[in-house]
Amino acid sequence: MTSWWSGAVGYQIYIRSFSDSDGDGVGDLAGIRARLSYLADLGVDIVWITPFYPSPGADHGYDVADYTGVDPMFGSLDDVAALVSEAHDLGLRIVIDLVPNHSSDQHPWFVDARSGPDARHRDWYVWREGGPDGSPPNNWVSNFGGPAWTYDEPSGEWFMHLFLPEQPDLNWANEEVRDAFDDVLRAWAELGVDGFRIDVAHSLIEHPDFLDNPLRGAPPPPGASPSEVFDAYDHVHDQDRPEVLDIYRRWSRVLESHDGLLLGEVYLLDTDEVARYVRDGDGLDLAFCFPVLRTPWDAEAIRSMLERSVAAGGDAFAWPLSSHDDPHAATRFGGGEVGARRSAAYFALLCALPGVPFLYQGDELGLDDGEVSGAFADPIAVRNPGAVGRDGSRTPMIWEPGPGHGFTTGTPWLPFGRPDADEHAASVQAGDPGSALERTRALLATRRQLPDLRDDLTASWPDVDGPLVAVRRGSTTAVLHVAADGADQGAVATFEVGDVELVHASADGATVEDGALRLPPDCTAFVVDRTARS
Repeated sequence: MTSWWSGAVGYQIYIRSFSDSDGDGVGDLAGIRARLSYLADLGVDIVWITPFYPSPGADHGYDVADYTGVDPMFGSLDDVAALVSEAHDLGLRIVIDLVPNHSSDQHPWFVDARSGPDARHRDWYVWREGGPDGSPPNNWVSNFGGPAWTYDEPSGEWFMHLFLPEQPDLNWANEEVRDAFDDVLRAWAELGVDGFRIDVAHSLIEHPDFLDNPLRGAPPPPGASPSEVFDAYDHVHDQDRPEVLDIYRRWSRVLESHDGLLLGEVYLLDTDEVARYVRDGDGLDLAFCFPVLRTPWDAEAIRSMLERSVAAGGDAFAWPLSSHDDPHAATRFGGGEVGARRSAAYFALLCALPGVPFLYQGDELGLDDGEVSGAFADPIAVRNPGAVGRDGSRTPMIWEPGPGHGFTTGTPWLPFGRPDADEHAASVQAGDPGSALERTRALLATRRQLPDLRDDLTASWPDVDGPLVAVRRGSTTAVLHVAADGADQGAVATFEVGDVELVHASADGATVEDGALRLPPDCTAFVVDRTARS
């Protein structure tokens, strides 16, 4: 049976930066609700919202203090119910973030666990004795810098945290933890939520003996960034354990009667490893394919990565153009007009793949990262001097020209960081057929109208010469012209296509003449065999 997410398009909302309804400078649920018609008109199907649970905000909501509540900053449970109801009326599905790897240190479970070795919830978290010399239990490191252990002086034990010390890891070897999250899933599903995006879905389970992770090479040098230190180790004992799939099999049974989606943030760069989480429908329903975010603007690199990824995961992969943890695609691909054009072309190619392409808020406007120097909020930048944080991709949405840019009537929690924001505003782009916004709408409308892109779960990769990437789905072919930096922007690439009709191009200048598709630089075009259109 075809799942409701098959052939869908997703859109990520970073709630703090999307739309502020009450003028406090922070986006909220009522703000999202007011923009639902914008999302429906854009042509997306799935709306993923980042955490809105009660939280001290050490990691902006990813430190959860109550898994079934709503932080008053964002609204109430009634606001969630109203948002879900109105989204459904518009044909949109709502997916919310679930953060099962760790809670806030202010969650009542951990407050109790920290009260003593015999506390009711002590074993709901990961506690270990340190080394004889007073060192941490092993060499595991945090994603956010420093060791993955903090010493609890009253009890003489260390608790584990793969992220901030304010985010202690839950102990998924404890059956009571699993029971508690079954209840969390049911509570939100019964409220009408359509699914869950699972934060760090490849984590949760550790080696029972808590062995040291081996180094991949030389130890990280002094002054290395948190990501460089983390990447220096082969994380065979603290993440990506095979036992984690048992949790997702269980969750699939919990959500079966609700037809709920399990979408995993499996942040691994080996597509075969990611595919293990979705293979044969035995685990997650979808997993993000993050090599898409790490591939340079190079035809051979893009073609190789996508061909390998589609072969591994097929329609069970979600294809993120950008995310709140990574730079906007426009920034990754050079910034400014060039970056925006390449971002649009890349997303069009992702829309030609089996699976679910995802926009991140602002991608449809061609936005690159905002400049936030001196106003850092991301704990990576705040706690690690010199480290590059994620604030640039989290700056507020640009809805209209003028002060507050339609995002807020107050002072935004992060600066907009874009001196040319007015010209990129959604209201300015609306109705302009050459704008990033209207081209995105046209792309998603075209994708909806092409049966091959909805129903054909296979993909083939036609042979190409030069800086082109081509993928074929049934009678539909998408071709991307990848222009090198510094290349002549007037150059045109040619791809032999036969008797076809041009149905969409991400930029002006694409034509079909005498059986050949001619593409300007940094452009993706869709062509359909005429016999299939007749």
